[in-house]
Amino acid sequence: MQPVDPFHRHQPRLLALAYRLLGTRADAEDVVQDAWLRWHQADRAAIADPEAWLVTTATRLGIDRLRAARRRREAYPGPWLPEPASIAAEAPAANEAADEAPGPARALERAEEVSLAFLAVLERLGPEERAAFLLREVFEHDYAAIAALLERSEAACRQMVHRARARVAEARPRFGVDPRHHRVLLEKFMLAARDGDREAVQALLHADAQLLSDGGGKVLAAIRPLHGAERIARLFWAVARRRDPGVRWQLGLANGQPAILRYREGRLVGVTVAASAGGRITALYTVANPDKLAVTNASAGASWW
Repeated sequence: MQPVDPFHRHQPRLLALAYRLLGTRADAEDVVQDAWLRWHQADRAAIADPEAWLVTTATRLGIDRLRAARRRREAYPGPWLPEPASIAAEAPAANEAADEAPGPARALERAEEVSLAFLAVLERLGPEERAAFLLREVFEHDYAAIAALLERSEAACRQMVHRARARVAEARPRFGVDPRHHRVLLEKFMLAARDGDREAVQALLHADAQLLSDGGGKVLAAIRPLHGAERIARLFWAVARRRDPGVRWQLGLANGQPAILRYREGRLVGVTVAASAGGRITALYTVANPDKLAVTNASAGASWW
């Protein structure tokens, strides 16, 4: 049997890293394609550890691409949110959300690592800071490897990860929420928002909740983050008053996490995910930019996790 090329063996890991680093499928795929070209141009005999070489190459390419993307995102119309890597039209029932599949704890952890809410929080980090955080916290690289990859001292990398960890924790609650409770909460919110039940929406939100909506300047969306349960409830009430009868709401999955999906004539037109704590929704992230909603089946992107 012909041995598997090291690149193909590690390709899913490279895609997973690049997607978490960049937040878009296209950019992640471009980074991995560039890494593949460099791999085939390299002197294989001089590469002692193919996996380390490939991860280093993909990470450095990803950092360069993220720096360029940051400049473009500064001119983006409204909040920039990551795009989903996978969409599933139906979520499991509330009492089955984390109990049926083998290894539910790790499956849930992986979904949280690539949730849209988590990726949105990572936008707060600089390119190298984001790379160091992901390599340490998600991919469990040791500090010596991170230091070699980023060409920094171990002490500098430890400090970088420490700062990133603090900023991420500050922006999102810990993922200690029972996934079944979170799904039920999101379903209640979906029904209240769809029907324009202003009081019910407000009751489901934390007083300091925030809403970020990414329309990309192509569809109607708030151009600034919206803060406060009352203001967010008022927005959904106003939208419901102009309700489009052609839009269908349903609960599904985005990157393995519960999400509100909106369809018009069978076409996905909106994805909303939430962060929650203490039985209330603390943040809502809505992706409505049509360029970011091309993935419409459950299998796409699954191998990235």
